[in-house]
Amino acid sequence: MKKLMIAAVSSGSGKTTITLGLMKLLQNRGFQIQPYKVGPDYVDTEYHTRITGKPSRNLDMFLVQDSTRLQLLFEKEAQHADICVIEGVMGLFDGLGVDKDFCSSAGVAKQLNCPVLLVVNGQSASTSVAAVVKGFAEFDPDLVICGVIINKVASETHYQLIKKAVETYTNVPVFGYLKREKGVELPSRQLGLVPDREISDATEKIQQVAESLDRTFDLNGLFEKLPNEKVSYSSPNYPQFSGIKVAYALDEAFHFYYQDNLELLTAYGVELIAFSPMKDNQLPAADLYYFGGGYPEEFAQELSENQEMRQSIKKKHEQGAFILAECGGLMYLGSGFNSGEHYYPMVGIFAGVSEMTSGLRKFGYCYGKLERDTLIGKKGTTVVGHEFHHSIFTSHEPTVLEMTKKRDGEVVKRWTGGYQLKNTFASYMHLHFYQSADFLLNMLEQVRTGL
Repeated sequence: MKKLMIAAVSSGSGKTTITLGLMKLLQNRGFQIQPYKVGPDYVDTEYHTRITGKPSRNLDMFLVQDSTRLQLLFEKEAQHADICVIEGVMGLFDGLGVDKDFCSSAGVAKQLNCPVLLVVNGQSASTSVAAVVKGFAEFDPDLVICGVIINKVASETHYQLIKKAVETYTNVPVFGYLKREKGVELPSRQLGLVPDREISDATEKIQQVAESLDRTFDLNGLFEKLPNEKVSYSSPNYPQFSGIKVAYALDEAFHFYYQDNLELLTAYGVELIAFSPMKDNQLPAADLYYFGGGYPEEFAQELSENQEMRQSIKKKHEQGAFILAECGGLMYLGSGFNSGEHYYPMVGIFAGVSEMTSGLRKFGYCYGKLERDTLIGKKGTTVVGHEFHHSIFTSHEPTVLEMTKKRDGEVVKRWTGGYQLKNTFASYMHLHFYQSADFLLNMLEQVRTGL
């Protein structure tokens, strides 16, 4: 097995485009690829999965702060691959605060002893690119930058100028480039790329990138730089909750789930059932209902018009069913969504209205201290999560979480959030079930005890 992280100088350098193109190129050449994404991103992982046919995994040092568990999440799938391709997040050394190793691509690469291919934007530059590469290569001697790929190159002549400069002033090889071309860009919205399930020609666009890289990138040369490695993985013994069923919302409106969360449920013996709040009329029989994030605002009309499903969810809640909702799930379980032009009734478990705003309302990692017993933990417990939303949820319901955002050991923001009514918990936080050894265990024990 070989491994490679594709990281960038900064966001907007074209890291995702090049990652997807290289994954497609590797697949075209017959390699078994296991994709990963540094950080909490959901959308990029869906593209990885589409290209490789293998569910992409998130490697997040904040959501999973135990390094042993994070290593396990990498090795669990790495054992089946010819090459593991990890897409970085933001710039190579950008993380939480100024610590270059905490929650950064560099931190994950060092923990996994993974070589890095650095993506550099070459637009309107030549020899200056060498200064950038030299700075990144020397900034952390413990990090292995095995090579560079130049993005947004104007021509072969332009590329050769940059390549000569980089290899003259640094010891880092340049393996190729991606030419600047119109028509192959993937569309974006407020959380990054538009999800692949909403783009009919996503595969064709990525194939175009792969074909371009096939002509301009020395994949064989890069492969020679990557060492082979054996992975020894043994699955932990998890407590079993056979007989418990978890139904999770899965359609165009709700599809933000960590694959490792879903698989941990099955490892605990839980039966998973997918359903669509947009298209199904009734909830399936289950012991816990899970509404992940997504884009309910984009499909508010369809969700609202499915009155049978909304009534079915509300009835289950009133009967004491266990329900967990994150971000878009919270919006859906509220009274309604206000688009500015239309008001769309929603499930109505929580008395509150959601609406979109012009900018990000919350962004980043956060801690939530529980002020009462809830589905996700007992009073006094602190959970970790991630918020990233352009919406607000206006409600007079009492909150159950004391929220804080910390940077470099200091609290930089405080707020309240999260709601619990009967056995239903909803908040803007996205939760990773591997965040502690007993997080999922405690939740499933609660469900089993309440049946």
